[in-house]
Amino acid sequence: MATNYNHNPKDEGQVERNYSWNNTKPCTCSVSFVLDKAFEGSVFMYYGLSNFYQNHRRYVKSRDDRQLNGDTSVLTNPSKECEPYRTDVKPIAPCGAIANSLFNDTLVLNYISLNGTPISIPLVKKGIAWWTDKHIKFRNPGGNNSDLITAFQGTTKPINWAKPVYELDTDPDNNGFINKDFIVWMRTAALPTFRKLYRIIQKNSMGPTLPRGNYTLDVTYNYPVRGFDGRKRMILSTISWMGGKNPFLGIAYITVGSICFSLGVVLFIIHHKYGTRNNSADITT
Repeated sequence: MATNYNHNPKDEGQVERNYSWNNTKPCTCSVSFVLDKAFEGSVFMYYGLSNFYQNHRRYVKSRDDRQLNGDTSVLTNPSKECEPYRTDVKPIAPCGAIANSLFNDTLVLNYISLNGTPISIPLVKKGIAWWTDKHIKFRNPGGNNSDLITAFQGTTKPINWAKPVYELDTDPDNNGFINKDFIVWMRTAALPTFRKLYRIIQKNSMGPTLPRGNYTLDVTYNYPVRGFDGRKRMILSTISWMGGKNPFLGIAYITVGSICFSLGVVLFIIHHKYGTRNNSADITT
């Protein structure tokens, strides 16, 4: 395992932990890092992947939205767009390449107190998925309060999953197709290097949300990245009144604005130089 640690305290309160490995078997390790300054307010924990092209056309199309919406008529007869992850003896639920590649590492954050005792940081799942995705686009067959083992009868798990979709969580409000981690993953990223919201660390009235000091990140590795020469990251980020950091949008806006301004100047010069010419013809008979 090759591990790099990058910490820039000027970078809007972000901490990144990069790691990759050459072993597809699950393993657990603990990675230590230091926060040089306290994090105030709500803190967002992301996992990041690099060199993972979720924007590939065939990958983006490899899903069945009717199946994900709980349509029982297509549950056992998913769309052909899901090939080659459509069937595995039985119909696959959820089908497709996006679901089959679900990120399944487990991250646990601990604060190391002054006496060396690790204190587990509560990580909240609520609010990590879009409301429209959770309540409209993704539904379990038979309704969200149905017996999921019966509802998914006749289907099988995706090839790369360790357990079926109805065992993603013991909480019935976060199981099956309405599992928040699953919903977040299914919203594909536009760029090969991206981050997705993993958990929220809520602010408290007892002091900083994350005080400065020593921390450990306990990682249960399940997700191999060596096959596509990728890298994984854990990011802690705070937000301001303007929202979270998104340098891509800022760069894109500045670039497009500069191009538009330059074209406007060029067109103004052309119009000023050639636009006053009299192109009418005077014909006398």
